[in-house]
Amino acid sequence: MSRKIAAAIGSVLLLSGGWLSLSGLMLPVALVPLLWISSTYDASRRSWWRMLGWAALAFALWNITTIWWIWNATPVGPVAATLASTTLNLVAFMLYHSVSKKGPKALAYTVLVAAWLATEYWYTVGEFSWPWLILGNGFSHDVWAVQWYEYTGVFGGSLWVLLCNILFFEAWQARRSVRRSVRRWVAAACMLLLPMLLSLGIWLSWEQPDEGTARVTIVQPNVDCYDKFHTDAARQERNLIDLLARVPADAQFILLPETALPGYYREPAVAGRFPDELLDTLRRRAPGALLVTGANTLRRYPAGARTRTARRYADGTYYDIFNSALGLDTAGRRQIHHKGRLVIGVEKTPMPWLFEWLEFLVIDLGGTLGQIGVGPHGTAFTHNGISVGPAICYEGLYGDFYGGFVRRGAQFMAIVSNDGWWGDTPGYRHLFTISRLRAIEHRRAVARSANTGRSGFISARGDTGATLGWEERGILTADVPLNSRQTFYTRYGDYLGRIAEYVLLLSLLYYLAYRVRKRNHLVQ
Repeated sequence: MSRKIAAAIGSVLLLSGGWLSLSGLMLPVALVPLLWISSTYDASRRSWWRMLGWAALAFALWNITTIWWIWNATPVGPVAATLASTTLNLVAFMLYHSVSKKGPKALAYTVLVAAWLATEYWYTVGEFSWPWLILGNGFSHDVWAVQWYEYTGVFGGSLWVLLCNILFFEAWQARRSVRRSVRRWVAAACMLLLPMLLSLGIWLSWEQPDEGTARVTIVQPNVDCYDKFHTDAARQERNLIDLLARVPADAQFILLPETALPGYYREPAVAGRFPDELLDTLRRRAPGALLVTGANTLRRYPAGARTRTARRYADGTYYDIFNSALGLDTAGRRQIHHKGRLVIGVEKTPMPWLFEWLEFLVIDLGGTLGQIGVGPHGTAFTHNGISVGPAICYEGLYGDFYGGFVRRGAQFMAIVSNDGWWGDTPGYRHLFTISRLRAIEHRRAVARSANTGRSGFISARGDTGATLGWEERGILTADVPLNSRQTFYTRYGDYLGRIAEYVLLLSLLYYLAYRVRKRNHLVQ
C-alpha cells in the first residue's frame, strides 16, 4: 500500500511541474508510476475498482495542485474543473487498464494514446471546456524543446509525452533481462531525445521572415480587478489617459487590456464621451496609431430576431452583451472582434438547466454573469496595410481557434487580458507562458497587454522580451516583426485530436471483436 501511495504522489509531482513555473521535462516519465500500479492488478472487478481509486487520487491531486488558485475568483471553479478534467483523464486511463488485462498489449497502449488525445480534444471543443491541463501545455517554460509545435500544436506534445511514458515503463519492466532492457532503454531514450534535438535544431536555425515590423506600445494600467467594475469609472479613465500621454509619437498600434473601457457601448458606433476622449488623446500623441482595447459592447436585434444567447428588453426586442476587442483610429473607423471562447461559469453557462442554480457561487469577473454573446471566429484588424489578431484572454488557450486570426490575415498577434483575478499565483504566470506556445504554433510574434499580471512581448520563436510584472503600472514599446506565412498547424489545426477519435473508435471495435472471438475459443 505504501509503495502505491508513493507512486501516485510521484505521478502528481512529476505531472505538476510545468504548470507551477517549473520545467515540463518531467512529463515524459510522469505516468510511469500509474502504469506500474496498473500492472500490479489482475483482471478482476475488485482490482478494476482499486485501480480506479488510485488513478482518481492521482489525477484529482494533479488538478488541485495546479489550479487551486481559481478559488480566489470563484469557489465553484476549481471543483467543477477538477471533476471534469479528472473524469476525462479517468476515461482514458481506465480504458487502457481494462484493455491491458484482457487484450493485446499493443492494443492497450494504442487505446491509452488515442483515448488520452481524444479526451483532451473533447475538452477543447466540448460544451464544458477548460483545456488548461492538456499535457502539451506543460512545456510552456521549455520552448526550445517543442519548436515542432508549428507542425503538431500542443497535441503533438501530448503524443510525445504518452509515447515516452509507455517506452520508459516498458524499459523499466524489462530490467531483469539485460538484452531486452538495453534495447528498450535505447528506444525510450531515442523517443525522448530525438524530438528535443530536432526542436533544438529548429530553434537555433529559425529565422524571422523579412516582412518589416510594427511599432507597438502595450499599456498595463494596474487596476484592481475586483474594484474595476464597482468603483469610480472616472478614476480608471484618468489612469488610461495619463498612460496614453506617455506613448511615443511613432507608435503604430497601442494595446489596452480586456474590458479596459468602463461601461457598455452600443454597436456598431461604439461611441461615447470616453472613447472620444481617447481618440482626442490619440490625435495629439500618436495620430497614426490604431488603438486596440477591450470593452463590453451591446448589439440590439429587431423584434422577431434573436440569437441563442440574447436577452430580452422590456419592449420585446433582444440584445446581446459581448466581451469585445475594439480597433479605433483617428479617422473614425471601428473594427470589432467578439470573444469566441468564453470562461465557463462567468461568461458562459453550459447546460443552463443544470448549472443556473449555482450562479450564487460565481464571482462577477467582467460585469456580466451567465451567458454572453459568442463570436464565431477570430477577426483580424487592419491598419495601414498591417493586420493584427486581437485575441481576448481565454482565447489564448485554444491553438486552433487562435489560428483563426492568422488564417484571416494576422501578421502579428495582440492578446488583451484581465487576469489578475487569482492574485499573485501561478495562474496569471502560466497564462502568459502559454502564449509562448501559441507563438511557436503559428510563428507569430505576440504583444500582450494585461490589466495587471504580466504584459510583454514574445517572439515568433517563443522567446520572451520586455515585460511588466505583477502590480506594475506602465507602458512598453517595441518593434514587433511581421509574418504572413502559415504554418502546417495553422492550416490544419488540431488534426491529431480528430485522428485520435477515429483511432480510438477503431481500437475499441477491434477489442470488442477480439473478446467475442476469444469467448468463442477462436483465439487461444
